[in-house]
Amino acid sequence: MTTETLQEHIAATSGWIQAVKDEMSQVLVGQERLVDRLLVGLLCNGHILLEGVPGLAKTLAVKALSGSLHASFARFQFTPDLLPADLVGTMVYHPQEAKFEPKLGPIFNNLILADEINRAPAKVQSALLEAMQERQVTLGDRSYPLPQPFLVLATQNPIDQEGTYQLPEAQLDRFLLKVTVGYPTKDEELTILDRMATSVPPYNTKTVATPEQVAASRELVNQVYLDPSVRQYIVQIIHTTRFPVHVDAPLKNLVRAGASPRGTINLALTARARAFMQGRAFVTPQDVKDMALDVLRHRILLTYEAEAEEMTTDTIIERILAKVPVP
Repeated sequence: MTTETLQEHIAATSGWIQAVKDEMSQVLVGQERLVDRLLVGLLCNGHILLEGVPGLAKTLAVKALSGSLHASFARFQFTPDLLPADLVGTMVYHPQEAKFEPKLGPIFNNLILADEINRAPAKVQSALLEAMQERQVTLGDRSYPLPQPFLVLATQNPIDQEGTYQLPEAQLDRFLLKVTVGYPTKDEELTILDRMATSVPPYNTKTVATPEQVAASRELVNQVYLDPSVRQYIVQIIHTTRFPVHVDAPLKNLVRAGASPRGTINLALTARARAFMQGRAFVTPQDVKDMALDVLRHRILLTYEAEAEEMTTDTIIERILAKVPVP
């Protein structure tokens, strides 16, 4: 497919994205970046970790997205006493028929909100990990495929760490993006006050897109052109997270481990999705830079020295982006 033809297909296919944004804005004030990243995750078939204090409309955003897409939605409040069966289901014995039958759990929905995922014990996180990676659930000796699209949006509170289980690096790396959700501006908060300070706030959205449209868009995202120079740029960024001394000597003692090849893949894929959402059939270096923070912030491990200096992964990534030559 030529670039011109792909451009025409993108223009004809991507209309639902703006329709979903417009519909979500009817119930969600501000948080445009959060909405944008949710759609990137949907287009890339990847899961998202949302980090922010309570009350920033994370749950509302996911509900609004599911309503706009005519997709099923389930929310889990993760607690220390949660069991894997509460999430994925279990085998139930029927004495009349003298056999076990599967009772599928609530994870068999399109959009899953795992609220405060770091409060669940390791065995529950492991069950969720299989579902996220394999997109199937094993009950007994059979595997059951999850519905498509299937997207896990997990939240964690960066402030309240008491009674939490730290997510293992293997599970963190499974998330396509880690998005930090911030406070609204004063003007946005005034709008929130006008719209939501009522006993019946407007929480419902109309269906403006279908899972079939999402699937068609994913096919086109995979075809968005990635120039060799942009490929080299992506690889150089990832390589620099592992060996930052090559571009910024002071970073040598601040980074313990860099991003894995999964980071390379996800940075390229999300850059393609961003180009698609802007109606382009090709990726620019700015697409890569725009997605780098969210793709890489949970894949870089800092040393104790960096933590002592109150350095963050965002600061490290920004310094790397400033040093790596842009094609």
